[in-house]
Amino acid sequence: MQAEPKKSQAEQRAVAEPVSLVGEEYEVEVGPVAHGGHCIARTSEGQVLFVRHTLPGERVVARVTEGEEGARFLRADAVEILDPSKDRIEAPCPFAGPGRCGGCDWQHAKPGAQRRLKGEVVAEQLQRLAGLTPEEAGWDGTVMPAEGDKLPAGQVPSWRTRVQFAVDADGRAGLRRHRSHEIEPIDHCMIAAEAVSELGIERRDWPGMATVEAIAATGSQDRQVILTPRPGARLPIVELDRPVSVMRVGEKDGGVHRVHGRPFVRERADDHTYRVGSGGFWQVHPKAADTLVTAVMQGLLPRKGDMALDLYCGVGLFAGALADRVGDQGAVLGIESGKRAVEDARHNLAAFDRVRIEQGKVESVLPRTGIDEVDLIVLDPPRAGAGRKTVQHLSTLGARRIAYVACDPAALARDLGYFQDGGYRVRTLRVFDLFPMTAHVECVAILEPAAKGL
Repeated sequence: MQAEPKKSQAEQRAVAEPVSLVGEEYEVEVGPVAHGGHCIARTSEGQVLFVRHTLPGERVVARVTEGEEGARFLRADAVEILDPSKDRIEAPCPFAGPGRCGGCDWQHAKPGAQRRLKGEVVAEQLQRLAGLTPEEAGWDGTVMPAEGDKLPAGQVPSWRTRVQFAVDADGRAGLRRHRSHEIEPIDHCMIAAEAVSELGIERRDWPGMATVEAIAATGSQDRQVILTPRPGARLPIVELDRPVSVMRVGEKDGGVHRVHGRPFVRERADDHTYRVGSGGFWQVHPKAADTLVTAVMQGLLPRKGDMALDLYCGVGLFAGALADRVGDQGAVLGIESGKRAVEDARHNLAAFDRVRIEQGKVESVLPRTGIDEVDLIVLDPPRAGAGRKTVQHLSTLGARRIAYVACDPAALARDLGYFQDGGYRVRTLRVFDLFPMTAHVECVAILEPAAKGL
């Protein structure tokens, strides 16, 4: 038998490489909303489409933006609306839409519809990952807007107090397109807080810069700009429309360094002033810090003399609120991994003798403390959640109540499942729309020992 000739490397690659479907269009019926700012549809061949810029129940033409034949799912944009939803409006922002700015997910939806969609996502994640119905989680299904954000359709709340602008090769400031490094030049971001817009970042050139982050503090007049230069570039002279302090990201160490002005901004919440340095974490919505402190304290009901933990404590927002309420006979331990955040937290809480802040990862530091019993726990982990190991440890400490603050409903639901395994039940859940026009929500779950709820 004559042997078949060997295929060339190019022919082998052609056989192995899947066929891209980017640019293909499908006319589809749109199904339910999914976690991530898109809805689910299926092609005539049954392949799943995650479609942005659409709403449940619509019939649209969806153009594939990512994916290939045989992939588990494709990503797509709705480029033509054949049968619109009653909840659809024309996007107020001129930079929103397929292939444009990726900062917002729901510009095309009425404000009330946005909150309903977010509620459906939270409910789906709870059921799928924790096996909980809204009723079992003590939640009525409501997603609450922040004070002042309940506006008519077509109006956009200006809430974002921290905006990172990307800069293109010509020095123009803009925002990144969805799942892309490409930049959409803009002249105004509608969701940016007024104090950010007043700086005029978009109205000037930024030669040699990769990003320009603008921060406008809540409760003070502090404003800060953080510049990230491209390799080898020199900083421009920063002349903006309002006074600002200027920081830069170091090319070698990636740290944030002072150029001029204060190396921090002063934020205000729960009748306290908090120093936040080097672009450190603070809630982006001006009402968020007070909203979340209120929800956490109402859920925990701290008592004088309580021992409390504040995990992933940042600059000390919840630790300060707890310290006020547990009094001189109580104590609060905060744990935070960021070195600068720990420095700020210690500064912010220096007036409280019974507050201690430790630096390091929660899963490493907490076991070393020797603490085996506490009254209250607050945890506000990063988007990935706390994880099974940490939740298992917390479940052994006998806390009367636990407050879990979450920016990602999937991570929250996973961890709630772990808490159930550890003997805790969800007493109440509150969901806040602190990121209007985007797919994000903030949740506060209050947990208690399951035996108490029997």
